[in-house]
Amino acid sequence: MKIQAKSKNDLRKRRHARIRARVTGTAARPRLSLFTSNRFVYAQLIDDEAGTTLAAVDGRAHPGSMLAQAKAMGTEIAKRAKAAGVAAVVFDRGGYTYGGRVKAFADAAREGGLEF
Repeated sequence: MKIQAKSKNDLRKRRHARIRARVTGTAARPRLSLFTSNRFVYAQLIDDEAGTTLAAVDGRAHPGSMLAQAKAMGTEIAKRAKAAGVAAVVFDRGGYTYGGRVKAFADAAREGGLEF
C-alpha cells in the first residue's frame, strides 16, 4: 500500500529539518533564517549557541509585492547585521526552493554587504 503524499507545508518542514541538521549559527557567523507566509516575509539573524536573535526584520514594514518586500528586507537585514558587527552569515532558506522571493532576498542581502 502506497502512502499518500503529504501537504506542501509538511514537505517544506521536512526539507527544513534536513537543512537545520547541517546549518547552525555562531556568534561569529550567525544563521540568517528566512520564513515566508502568504502575505509577508520574515528574517532573523540567530546565534544558535547562545540561543539569541541578533537582528530581525519583517515584511509588514515594507508595503508592496512579496518580491519587493524580499528585496527591501535583504538590504535592511544587511544594515542591521553591520550595526550588530556581523559580516558573514550562514543562510537558512527555511526549506523553500532557492528562487523567486528567496533568491531576491539573498541577492539583496549580498549586495548590502553580507557574505554567504
